[in-house]
Amino acid sequence: MEDLSREPKPGSLLEVFRVFLQFGVTGFGGPVAHIAYFRDELVGRRHWFSDAQFAQLLALCQFLPGPASSQLGFCLGLARAGWLGAVIAFLCFTLPSAIVLVLFAQALVWLDSPLGAAGLDGLKIVALSVVAHGLFGMARQLCPDPTRGMMAGLAAAVVVLLPSAAMQFLVVLGGALGGVLLCRDLQPHAQAALPRTHSQRVGMVLLACFFLLLFILPFTHGNTASALGLFDTFYQAGALVFGGGHVVLPWLEQSVVQNGWVSRDDFLAGYGAAQAIPGPMFSFSAYLGAVATGPLPSILGASIALLAIFVPGFLLVAGVLPFWRSLSRHVLAFRAVAGVNAAVVGILGAALYDPIWTSAVTQHSDVAIAVIGFCLLAVLRLSVLWAVLWCVAASLLRWVLFP
Repeated sequence: MEDLSREPKPGSLLEVFRVFLQFGVTGFGGPVAHIAYFRDELVGRRHWFSDAQFAQLLALCQFLPGPASSQLGFCLGLARAGWLGAVIAFLCFTLPSAIVLVLFAQALVWLDSPLGAAGLDGLKIVALSVVAHGLFGMARQLCPDPTRGMMAGLAAAVVVLLPSAAMQFLVVLGGALGGVLLCRDLQPHAQAALPRTHSQRVGMVLLACFFLLLFILPFTHGNTASALGLFDTFYQAGALVFGGGHVVLPWLEQSVVQNGWVSRDDFLAGYGAAQAIPGPMFSFSAYLGAVATGPLPSILGASIALLAIFVPGFLLVAGVLPFWRSLSRHVLAFRAVAGVNAAVVGILGAALYDPIWTSAVTQHSDVAIAVIGFCLLAVLRLSVLWAVLWCVAASLLRWVLFP
């Protein structure tokens, strides 16, 4: 029987560096795959944490907005080697993909040709295949009963009919309320001992910083791609998006495309490119910061966007962690999480339609390419890299045969 009272043992910064750099350069497949990698390596092979402890940290990260897999990595680094361990885990997991995406942003000018446009069309189709696969997996896991399926469908309809970042936030709040009222059969699981990394007083300071930045930043700039404008836009995305990964897509599209900072074609091309590399999906922010029009140098814009989108999630998870042991025992909190997860599935379903389907599908062959890409992921269970190679190669071949 597993010992739920065992505290995670401290470790060294070097081992955190090695393990999370490995995740950063080999972690293909998106947030769900990343969580599986973390569990296999840190629970199964290295025994840093028990299954129950890992599940508790995962539940905390799913309860909060932000990039769940990155927040989990941050918490695992924090529990293993303190605050510096958390920072090292974040940097090693994130920077490899961010660097590749910034380089891709610099190469966009070389893709302004018919052949380059065909390759970019392939990347848009990649986004369609990958998000459809992610939606399929999330729906099975997070909407296993008719009640949560209905909540997800309602959330998708609302977001499609009333597309805005504010509406997505309201849908998430509605999901939490719906979970409390409708998911009455759900009960919290047994609790595990969580790491005591810092006090509740420190947690309160971190939460205060989160809310101060959230409410003060919008008053510090105009609607421009200035340093503060970029920081606020990506901070809002990281602070208010539940589910992370693909779910941040509609929020960022509303923010940077509607503001005219990034064209829709460049947005979807970068999102498709993000599928071809390991690491967290939120690294996509570095690409958007580099491409965003404005007076900032691309490297500075990428750095600001990357930092801003991750900071709120880390402030939240570190702020709530000292209180989570008692909070997670409450049945209402557990049911609210279930409702939020269902709403997240609905938001992702809305994003699958607009902007992904509406931008990626311009002819019947696009659907065929996307379906094959989906089957590579869902049926053959191949790496996302194979879907990227297929979609881009098929799009280029189509251009060669039917220019």
